[in-house]
Amino acid sequence: MGNPKAFLEIHRQEAGYRPIHDRIHDFGEVEQTLNTRERKMQASRCMDCGVPFCHWACPLGNKAPEWNEALFNGEWELAYHLLNSTNPFPEFTGRICPALCEKACVLNRYNHEPTTNREDECAITEAAFREGYIQPHTDIERNGKKVAVVGAGPAGLASANALNLMGYSVTVFEKNENAGGLLRYGIPNFKLNKAIIDRRLRLLEAEGIVFKYGETIEVDDTFAKEYDAVVISTGTPTARDLKAPGRDLKGVHFALDLLAQQNRVLAGMEFSKEERVTAKGKDVLVIGGGDTGSDCIGTAHRQGARSVTQIEIMPRPVEGPEDPCNPWPEFPRTLKTTSSHEEGCTRRWNINTLEFIGKDGRLTGVKVQEIDWEPNPDGGRPLMVEKGKPEIIKAELVLLAMGFLKPEHPQYAENVFVCGDAKNGASLVVRAMANGIETAHQINKYLSK
Repeated sequence: MGNPKAFLEIHRQEAGYRPIHDRIHDFGEVEQTLNTRERKMQASRCMDCGVPFCHWACPLGNKAPEWNEALFNGEWELAYHLLNSTNPFPEFTGRICPALCEKACVLNRYNHEPTTNREDECAITEAAFREGYIQPHTDIERNGKKVAVVGAGPAGLASANALNLMGYSVTVFEKNENAGGLLRYGIPNFKLNKAIIDRRLRLLEAEGIVFKYGETIEVDDTFAKEYDAVVISTGTPTARDLKAPGRDLKGVHFALDLLAQQNRVLAGMEFSKEERVTAKGKDVLVIGGGDTGSDCIGTAHRQGARSVTQIEIMPRPVEGPEDPCNPWPEFPRTLKTTSSHEEGCTRRWNINTLEFIGKDGRLTGVKVQEIDWEPNPDGGRPLMVEKGKPEIIKAELVLLAMGFLKPEHPQYAENVFVCGDAKNGASLVVRAMANGIETAHQINKYLSK
């Protein structure tokens, strides 16, 4: 531990975001960074706890006390190697992870000022790339066995990376035109610049992983026999729909219709006027209160929306750092205000969608109903009861951001393994990566028999 009194003398300092009047006009990353001195001071706050709950909370088991100490001492290369020993892609989690480790940090329990682990790991990784500490492994000894990875999202990439370093010849098949999954097609550039993904992909290719794009693979017995093992990491492709009257009106879209297309536009792809999903000049309604809904809000602002409203069927979360109904050690389900919310948005909770209203086939508004939740006398899910009168929210664009359905799989051959969201349902990028690594070790154990 670099400074045993730092947590008493130095307050938590976040880098913050670019000014709203500046960031709202482009898709550049909104998060800023601290200078080297301030970053080292933040790292010094890590107390090297006797029982470091950050290890337990992080699905990857990141050793935050160790790399924070190295960072404080100015040993950037050591800090990266300690970080990379558990986290294959810290440049991703350093930008988009909700930082489960910080919610479990002892300092969070002490005064709600946890160590800035997420920002620290991003700074460490960027320094490592900048200084050339990250180089491709060119001395991998091959074992003569080959593995196919179907799906190039975070789980697939993590699994492919781990298997490749173990000596397997890995081929990654991706149905889209590029790798990354939701990292590339779901998360806006203002949170994760896609050049960050491309930089890592170049490294993986240099280490021997083969990527094949635009290929939709059916993992049947014939395909499975071509490889010693197959990893299915195709994510959760089916979004949860809202079967309300008027759903087929022009102007009602899934969230990824907007997000994926906008990311492709920024990558240089062109779409016709009829194909383009845009919020320009429109009143936008986002249905769903999670991170995907937030991403829709930020994207709508940058496209020039006239107004943005977000509704959620569940009650408003409690404000503040603690949730009495969901106490430690559970993740606190408290009100989250993102950078996109700060840019302007009407947020409402306990709102049920009744009907999409339109004229001449085009959406003009949404009929909604304020509701309450009452305890179920039979136990289980609370009962939804109406409250007040229905109302109409004006909208020319509705974005459905209500999550994804867990996929169902047939019985596969013995050498086929399912991982990430394809196995567990929609979750966090960090959990997908952790499960991808776990699956790689299961495959290694299977093939080592």
